Amino acid sequence: MPPLRAFLVATLTLFSPTIQAEPPITHSYAVFGGTGLTQIISGSGEVLWRYPASTRDGFVLPNGNLLLTLSKSKEYPGGAVVEVTRANKVVFAFKGTQSEVNTAQPLPNGNIVFTEAGGKPRLLEITREGKVVTEVPLEAQTTNAHLQSRMARKLPNGNYLVPQLLDKVVREYTSDGKVVWEFMAPAEPKDCWPFSAIRRPDGHHLFNLTHGNTVVITDAEGQIIWKLSNEDFPEPILKDPCGAQWLPNGNVVIACHAAKGDAIKLFEVTREKKVVWSVRDSRLTGIHTFQILDTNGVPLEGAPMK
Repeated sequence: MPPLRAFLVATLTLFSPTIQAEPPITHSYAVFGGTGLTQIISGSGEVLWRYPASTRDGFVLPNGNLLLTLSKSKEYPGGAVVEVTRANKVVFAFKGTQSEVNTAQPLPNGNIVFTEAGGKPRLLEITREGKVVTEVPLEAQTTNAHLQSRMARKLPNGNYLVPQLLDKVVREYTSDGKVVWEFMAPAEPKDCWPFSAIRRPDGHHLFNLTHGNTVVITDAEGQIIWKLSNEDFPEPILKDPCGAQWLPNGNVVIACHAAKGDAIKLFEVTREKKVVWSVRDSRLTGIHTFQILDTNGVPLEGAPMK
């Protein structure tokens, strides 16, 4: 090689920037579902904690305990809301009085919001002493109690956002039971039953539409501005999307309740519809909902949007 050319090659090699690949995304997370499926899992896939009963919803609390929505059982024939320690000791319990308790949300003031399904579907807000401070009758069909409501959440304005599956609607209720806003799920695909309903501070919403295998984002008025379906992927990933969480980075994590075997059970997707993280663990079939706890070992800040 001529001396000048060799000098140029050596110089370019010396001063060329090293391009390093981004480290793969990892999350630790809690999952809530059938018997034995309620777990906390590390970023490397290790099961760190497990609860033996079937759950429908759950939150990891700041004190490390978990608030769980229990499916109906011999001990809790109407379902229940319980707080348990990592040693699975129950430190709070409120037994359901109807067919099912379908969701429960801890509030910053210590109160708990949950819904009961049955002949008189309702939303309750209670204190930790079990005192009912708000009772909201829900405008829901009573033919199928199991499909009356799911992931109800209290909003910063004091109202309650309630997805109502078989009615195919998400309603915002005031504390005195008045409906002040609603989103009607699309007629197609068939059975777009709303399961998760999340409102961001900017007024945008995320709705998981279960059997329709569809996820939508709407503006504050309820107009769809983004839609995710299996047409967006080379393989059908969405299989009964139930639980959802809107991450601080703007990405969305989705749980696929009906995914079995080595199919994707959880995945994180960008607004450009790129999947950047997923879980195929065959032991996790039947996830109702979940909570992402950290990203690459860094805990998520603030209350989870789920």
